[in-house]
Amino acid sequence: MNKQHRVVRAVLLGALLAMPALLIAAPLPTGKPGSIERGRYLVKISGCNDCHTPGYAQRDGQVPERDWLTGDSLGWSGPWGTTYASNLRLKLAALSEAQWLHLARTARYRPPMPWFNLHAMSEGDLRAVYRYVRHLGPAGVAAPAYVPPGGAVATAVVRFPGPPPAQ
Repeated sequence: MNKQHRVVRAVLLGALLAMPALLIAAPLPTGKPGSIERGRYLVKISGCNDCHTPGYAQRDGQVPERDWLTGDSLGWSGPWGTTYASNLRLKLAALSEAQWLHLARTARYRPPMPWFNLHAMSEGDLRAVYRYVRHLGPAGVAAPAYVPPGGAVATAVVRFPGPPPAQ
């Protein structure tokens, strides 16, 4: 066997041996629209846990899934007052899928909730999020109630400045 054939054979053998490692490292499937697997994926990549799961951002996302989306007592304070990330596990347990779809399409929450992102999601993705959260089941307690501007806040808060001037 000449040198060129040995090189080609070595490259092919290396590629074959690397296949299992590449398959293991491949991204997880995102699931079909409306599926629990897709809902898990969407919750994870869209930032829901960043606010709605206590300590998620501070622990680099290393929070057990059983603790996801239970709301948080960390307040988000700005000109609108102080808001808290709700316990989605309790919230969605109390809603039918049709009620959730209506809420996700029409709600205009106070900052920092990016309600406009919910409005932009496909119906299949909204259904998937709903089914995933319902799959997790109710857990935790309700987040603290909204505090109007100037009201007394008894929790830690993240303070936001006012919006930039209109241009």
